[in-house]
Amino acid sequence: MELRHLRYFLTVCEEMNFTKAADKLMIAQPPLSRQIKDLEDELGTPLFIRGHHSLRLTDEGIRFRTYANRIITLADRSVEDIREMSSGLQGTVYIAEVEGKAPRLTSSFIASFSEEFPEVQYNIWNGNSDEVTQRVRNGLADLAIIMEPYDPQGLHSAPVFREHWVAMFSSEHPLAKTRSATVPLKSLAEHDLIIPSRGSRLQEISDWFAPLGITPKVRARISNATTAYELCVQNVGVAIYPAAAGDLINGDNVMIRKITNPEFMTTYVLIYSDSHPLSPVADKFIEHIMKLINASEQGDAQ
Repeated sequence: MELRHLRYFLTVCEEMNFTKAADKLMIAQPPLSRQIKDLEDELGTPLFIRGHHSLRLTDEGIRFRTYANRIITLADRSVEDIREMSSGLQGTVYIAEVEGKAPRLTSSFIASFSEEFPEVQYNIWNGNSDEVTQRVRNGLADLAIIMEPYDPQGLHSAPVFREHWVAMFSSEHPLAKTRSATVPLKSLAEHDLIIPSRGSRLQEISDWFAPLGITPKVRARISNATTAYELCVQNVGVAIYPAAAGDLINGDNVMIRKITNPEFMTTYVLIYSDSHPLSPVADKFIEHIMKLINASEQGDAQ
């Protein structure tokens, strides 16, 4: 099996048509079909279900596409890394990040790093904390900015930023009648809640209410704060999210209040693998971030 076979396979996956894939690859269609058939023979299973006018992946094909994408990405990156070693500090830093404050943190790191290394390029991927962490573990990202909690096994990490949890709700919601900048946790118990869909968040938020003897009424679990915000606009419920979600608010139709009694914090964390080798440029970028973190901590201590 050669890399070109994987590239052929992935192109067919993109086009779902052998003729179109052959045109894109600038080869004849019969040799392409033969290469895919040889690949299937080597794997011992069909990768595609071929109809008269249709083509779709088998379950094995779907699984193999994941591996093929990973292999091609790592192969391309290895070429870039070796070229970087012989041509000075340039190339691409592969970054994964969650939503919320992470994009702003990433942008800040890139901006300051670019002042010293303007030739460096960046590839940024967005997802939830679990997806982003897995991307680092698989070697598809050099580093990531995620939110706690996370499994630290196999990772180097450093806290980057902390922020409060807040409640968001429509200006028509009963909670909007008070002018306070905060909202007690207990007062949220009687309302329908909208929370992040990440698996650990439900347990975390339930644990907040447990000392009060209350089970939260979760109306919706949403993977991104934008949709949660839109549900608040429609007065569907009260969204509980980290404070950066407040950056989404446009106008006065949604209110945001810091949750208190008690207060709750979340931490953004820089992570990178302790087993996958870093390219010179990625290593330098992480070193730059660590210097910024240390400088910030020293400033806070003074």
